[in-house]
Amino acid sequence: MPQTIPYWHVDAFASAPFGGNQAAVMVLEEWLPDEVLVKIGAENNFAETAFVVRDTTGAADWELRWCTPTYEIALCGHATLASGHVLLTRDGGERVTFRTRKSGILEVVKAGEGYELALPAIATQADTAANQAEAIRLLGAEPLEVVRSELGYNIYLYENEAAVRGLAPDIRGLERLGKDQFICTAPGETTDIVSRVFVPGGGVDEDSVTGSAHAVLTPYWAKRLGRESFTAHQASQRGGDLTLRLDGDRAWLGGPCVTVVEGSFYL
Repeated sequence: MPQTIPYWHVDAFASAPFGGNQAAVMVLEEWLPDEVLVKIGAENNFAETAFVVRDTTGAADWELRWCTPTYEIALCGHATLASGHVLLTRDGGERVTFRTRKSGILEVVKAGEGYELALPAIATQADTAANQAEAIRLLGAEPLEVVRSELGYNIYLYENEAAVRGLAPDIRGLERLGKDQFICTAPGETTDIVSRVFVPGGGVDEDSVTGSAHAVLTPYWAKRLGRESFTAHQASQRGGDLTLRLDGDRAWLGGPCVTVVEGSFYL
């Protein structure tokens, strides 16, 4: 008999189906072998599949891991928000916590008609256009400023939303630069900021709505805007809107979720 695993397909940072970022959420009784988790991620073929197992250490409610179609990653925002949505909808309550292997304790709380997700605020430092010359060439437009994090997040600041929307990067070229995130951002027209995020080396040519990228953008833009709360739009094909709030060393990302499929995965 095949093993039956509860399965949800969630559109995160979306108020209706077909928007935001897709994630699979799977509730396990115990951890499967690492290579099986990655194979399930490939089978689901979303940017990320989230796996949760009850945490027995007392540090959090659940353990949480994420897999792309090609490998396990250290941090994923939208699939964490989706996991919180699934568990709070299924089990009730106002708050759920997750213990992760490389990103500490994460938290999802109910907030109005949606949720807020607490991620570590990721600091950046100034970089130079000369140091980023190849990435800038592949993105296809010269930014006003470049900053980066040692964790592999690169921010390219452009003058306006039209410049970000008009980017037509060489995706296969960016793929050869490794698993970094290439985060292109500018002041928004109807939101405070706008962004597009490319992660082709991680198997995601252009991500739909990227929680981890906004954990970098939150402290970056909080400093530029001179305030700790603001709104954001990720201008991907599916698109998604977020509220962002910096609280000490935490970036709080807000938005709704929609369950579009609930069923069983047979292994």
